[in-house]
Amino acid sequence: MAVRALRGATQVDADEREQILDRSAELVSAVLERNELVAADIISIWFTATPDLTAEFPAYAARLLGLTDVPLMCATEMSVPGALPRVLRLLAHVETPKARSEMRHVYLHGARALRTDLPQ
Repeated sequence: MAVRALRGATQVDADEREQILDRSAELVSAVLERNELVAADIISIWFTATPDLTAEFPAYAARLLGLTDVPLMCATEMSVPGALPRVLRLLAHVETPKARSEMRHVYLHGARALRTDLPQ
């Protein structure tokens, strides 16, 4: 079984708790679904949020999805002039028999603009 890393991002419309929880849950669910993964396959997930998002921890959404025994961490993304605002990102480490080329990274909503080179 190989360890693989998956990336993903989404953009929220406002710094509101429910928006952050909803979009974070949607992102985690999409990463799992597109890669045919279950909770037991996840080693850890690292979340970041742009500095303009402070209403809730995105990792809390993963806990609400039932990922209670998965190590989760949140951090603030770098503040770069001109960067896309209100973005939540994740880096998930998973165990899978799939090759790196088979992994599907997930970019949702306005964050699709961050990786136009990836198939949606």
